[in-house]
Amino acid sequence: MYKAGRAALAVAAAVVAASCGGGGYGGGGSTPTAPSGGGGGGSSTTVTISITGQGGRAAFSPNPATVAPGQLVVFKNNDVVAHHIMLDDGTMQTTDIAPGATSAAVAMGTSGSNTYHCSIHPGMVGGFNGAEVEPPPNCSQQYCYGGG
Repeated sequence: MYKAGRAALAVAAAVVAASCGGGGYGGGGSTPTAPSGGGGGGSSTTVTISITGQGGRAAFSPNPATVAPGQLVVFKNNDVVAHHIMLDDGTMQTTDIAPGATSAAVAMGTSGSNTYHCSIHPGMVGGFNGAEVEPPPNCSQQYCYGGG
């Protein structure tokens, strides 16, 4: 179990190093990866979080998602535009996720932020393990409070 946790952290570090940059609508799409499970069970399954194409807390499902430390998470883009997911504390981000694509798997750390957002559409917000977040109070763009 300890070796699996260290391996997951090494994978996460490699993903973060490879995914620096991005943030626009253009290229830089992620390489889709097949999730090995879903939902939010034990640390041996990958948690898949769907990007819904809505705004606010409805932007991701499940939201909040249940994720164990070191567990792998992927984001599946079910919307018609690209999204770029980032933890609110800046410790992890995906590359741009094209419509229909799935992000590379990232291992969740044991500390740091429990909330995240789309850096392209800041009104799209999500959380882990009971953490809930609201869109920015002055949000007036697409995806703020359910407006898609």
